Amino acid sequence: MNFDIDLKFGQSFENKVRDMLENDGTIEVKTERDIWKTTGNICFEYLYKGRPSGISTTDAKWWIHILADGDKIETGFIFPVEELRKKLKTWHQWGAKKVKGGDNNQSTMLLIPIKWLVQTTEKGMVLKYEVD
Repeated sequence: MNFDIDLKFGQSFENKVRDMLENDGTIEVKTERDIWKTTGNICFEYLYKGRPSGISTTDAKWWIHILADGDKIETGFIFPVEELRKKLKTWHQWGAKKVKGGDNNQSTMLLIPIKWLVQTTEKGMVLKYEVD
């Protein structure tokens, strides 16, 4: 590998992230608490009290999904909101579980296996897995 090319590539993405946080529209940050570590799933709210909410209504351009263990960030994902919405529709068609949760179970969410987020094809779409 050529260090100069790798350096330029890395710096270009540093600039993309900086631009995203400073100039490129709004971000929405959601944090999952500890349970993701035992279930292997994360959830995306799309209804609250039967009305669109969360990913369905955000005006943000970027969705940042943090996976925490207590008060420590373990890892996370950054999605362009429009791409995430498309993926959620696909995962729903594949059979992603719809669950109730949040305060008094008033939120409706899609439960997505984390492995669906990290296994991609050459075209960037997540491979289909059987829902556990």
